[in-house]
Amino acid sequence: MNNSLASLHPNPGWTEPTCDQPVGKHCILELYACDADKLNDESFIRTTIATAAREAGATVLQLISHRFQPQGVTGLVLLAESHLSIHTWPESGYAAVDVFTCGDHTMPERACLALVHALAAGDYKLSSFRRETALPGS
Repeated sequence: MNNSLASLHPNPGWTEPTCDQPVGKHCILELYACDADKLNDESFIRTTIATAAREAGATVLQLISHRFQPQGVTGLVLLAESHLSIHTWPESGYAAVDVFTCGDHTMPERACLALVHALAAGDYKLSSFRRETALPGS
């Protein structure tokens, strides 16, 4: 895999904000060469995304999911801090994940790493950025 926990977020504790009003962290995760059976198992996806959200330090409010025919699962965890969603394509071994958390007590990168391991991804791409209420430098 091309990322390690240390490289996922340059400042995991967010102890020094870079702008006056950061509102959250947003991660976009793409998972490749995943276990197709896991990607197509709605119960497994539900459990996995709820666990990942908790590992990020987030508070799970609600969980919904849907299994498509002939394959694929979409899952959404509504968080007190925002959301985590996943969409799977078992036939391609691919999953698209979106994790957005507000506040400085959560670490969405931890949720992403948990999903990489749980879905046995052969590779992944993670993009992480801050959500801010003002343009930097304004």
